[in-house]
Amino acid sequence: MKRERLDKVLANMAIGTRKEVKALVKQRLIVVDGVVATDPGMHVIAEEQEILVDGEPLNFKRWVYVLLNKPPGVVSATEDNVHETVVDLLPYEWAIKVHPVGRLDIDTEGLLLLTNDGHLSHSLLSPKKKVDKEYFARIEGRVTERHVQEFAKGVELEDFTTLPAKLEIISSGETSEIRVTIMEGKFHQVKRMFAAFDLHVVYLQRIRMGPLHLDPSLAPGEYRELTEEELHMLQNVNK
Repeated sequence: MKRERLDKVLANMAIGTRKEVKALVKQRLIVVDGVVATDPGMHVIAEEQEILVDGEPLNFKRWVYVLLNKPPGVVSATEDNVHETVVDLLPYEWAIKVHPVGRLDIDTEGLLLLTNDGHLSHSLLSPKKKVDKEYFARIEGRVTERHVQEFAKGVELEDFTTLPAKLEIISSGETSEIRVTIMEGKFHQVKRMFAAFDLHVVYLQRIRMGPLHLDPSLAPGEYRELTEEELHMLQNVNK
């Protein structure tokens, strides 16, 4: 386990700035393993030691894994000068730590994972891993079996040809409903794939990323931590 300065640990848990933590120490409001802390620079192992702040135990978590049902109108970024970001939806103590794993377009809804675990992020986003992403979409226009076959071969776009994708038709008509599974995550990829056949995506929702499924109990904008089972499945993707 890693030893870190007490003031750094508390600042990362959004207890306060290092200056504010110093003031708490001066007021004798921080207790480590039953002993009043006198030095904000003392080194602690936050996972193993009991730290009380004004009598309340510190629930320290080094790694944070958040499943968010991203609403439309929110950007998949940690900061933006114009739009609300996905981290703005989270509690401050998580927001200052995590980043989105990949991105969804501003008008796209659905499953988005946020974490401060860089190793997991890399393993899920690496093109070599080919972690599949499944989407539900409504399409303006009639989706047919011909499109299913074309998607299965890979769709030729201006700058690249996609890997084979699985297209399932739920309903077909003036507006069609489909599910599509891709193994990349290029900018506007799903929309561009349908646009190649003069079809327009009017609604897009990501419902799965690898073994992780969107929780139907989460309304748009709601979130929760991953379960141990979900985390274990993600950590074992393509091992």
